[in-house]
Amino acid sequence: MRRRGCLSESANLSCMPAARRKPVARNHAEGPWLMLIYRVPSESSRARVAVWRELKRLGGLYVQQAVCVLPDRADLRASIDKVRKRIDELGGSSIFLTLHDVEPETRDQFVEGFRGQSEKEYAEIIEECETKFVKEIEFERFRNNYTFEEAEEIRQDLEKLRRWLDKVEARDWMKAQGRDLAHQKVAECEQLLEQFEADVYERVVNEAD
Repeated sequence: MRRRGCLSESANLSCMPAARRKPVARNHAEGPWLMLIYRVPSESSRARVAVWRELKRLGGLYVQQAVCVLPDRADLRASIDKVRKRIDELGGSSIFLTLHDVEPETRDQFVEGFRGQSEKEYAEIIEECETKFVKEIEFERFRNNYTFEEAEEIRQDLEKLRRWLDKVEARDWMKAQGRDLAHQKVAECEQLLEQFEADVYERVVNEAD
């Protein structure tokens, strides 16, 4: 029989192991927290991946297998409810808790975990700017491919980078390092593209003459 429960009472996580860590600065990190504990059919890897993907898209922090934590926000509560319905559809079960009384070391683990996730995503955006985007323009210049179609394709890549950065920033609740540098690198990509577009325009105009 499938079971789908929801506990509104406070939950104390003092029993959770916590490594010794440096105190972290509190920045919207005092709680409460939302915790989702779920189970999906073990024989269905598709179901496990589907739930994992949705929770990671929300910015969820996995504290152990099938146990995910998020800050207590109205929009995230609504999103978790949708995930729970999806778990039901996949033949699983879930328990949803609101955590108010969390010991300091555990809270620090949450904060550091969320910051680490965001820092990693910012680093991926920075790497994408410094390698793929820059090299793409360099390659098109190398092969003398100054066309409107190519410039438009690169413009679409830039828009993808911007949307990616917007999503990462929206779930960066703990003010992770890397945000400013990521914005800087995306701005540099914009400048490179504008220079390339200007060169494309000059080539097209000269050819027309």
